[in-house]
Amino acid sequence: MIPGWTLPESPFHTGELAAQDRLGVRAALDARVRRAGIRDYMPDQHRAFFSELPFLLIGSLDEDGQPWATIRVGQPGFITSSDAHTLHMAGRALPNDPSGALRPGDFVGALGIQFDTRRRNRVNGTITAADDQRVTLAVSQSFGNCNKYIQRRIPELIEGGDAASSAVPDANRLSDADRRLISRADTFFIASANLDPGARAARGADVSHKGGRPGFVRIDDTQTLTIPDFTGNSFFNTIGNLTCNPRAGLLFIDFDSGDLLYLAARAEIVWDDPDIAAFTGAQRLLRFHLKTVRRRIKALPIRWTPPQYAHELAYTGVWI
Repeated sequence: MIPGWTLPESPFHTGELAAQDRLGVRAALDARVRRAGIRDYMPDQHRAFFSELPFLLIGSLDEDGQPWATIRVGQPGFITSSDAHTLHMAGRALPNDPSGALRPGDFVGALGIQFDTRRRNRVNGTITAADDQRVTLAVSQSFGNCNKYIQRRIPELIEGGDAASSAVPDANRLSDADRRLISRADTFFIASANLDPGARAARGADVSHKGGRPGFVRIDDTQTLTIPDFTGNSFFNTIGNLTCNPRAGLLFIDFDSGDLLYLAARAEIVWDDPDIAAFTGAQRLLRFHLKTVRRRIKALPIRWTPPQYAHELAYTGVWI
């Protein structure tokens, strides 16, 4: 068996541990993580997996400490790994990427996801080198996620497809076009971060995938979104980060047009509310109070086939 976490300190920080304690899963998780749940290095199959990807989701912070979920694109092979602790990325940032240039010392969470195979693996770490050609990430945490709630899509890279990209002026509320995109979304990504110096091995940025039936994101008003949080791996990486630092970045992708909708928000974890019981499959809710809305037209040079919805969606509800 491939060994799991090898460091003496926990891979979880106080926010993650508090969520695990609240739901009574901490003891079981500790044993699982020590076996193979989270590693402080990448196993060979993860290193090979990243090298096959034409895109990578990134969670990072801008100069003001705001987390953003963004995406980088390249021909398969643009991500390489020189050893089990290092990931290199040659792909460029897309036009008007809100996170800014990645710099040495920056915390980064990266999510590799293959929609066509419904596989996903994550790494978190720190940038050690960056220039116009390549970014190098020192990996501090590496772990796989199950395929729950991932819709199957087959991607096709469009060479020079972002040349016609344009920007919509930033706003502090959703436009009608933004609301239409969100109302039909079955997938989005969320970036979060824990910056507590005492967290040591668990300090840094993170990005994760959220999926559900089309419309599982409820638009409460032009500045507020609510989503159900379904059963997952019980690590509570995102919820743990938001417990300590409620700033979050959301990314919605229009899989047909290549539009990208970036949202900066303050997150609220809703543990007790009648809406939880009313939404089949929801364990709790996440509510996002939007601060910045940034839309980029045709920014993503990838198009996808129509989705085949994950079978787990049959056990989840819809907003009434």
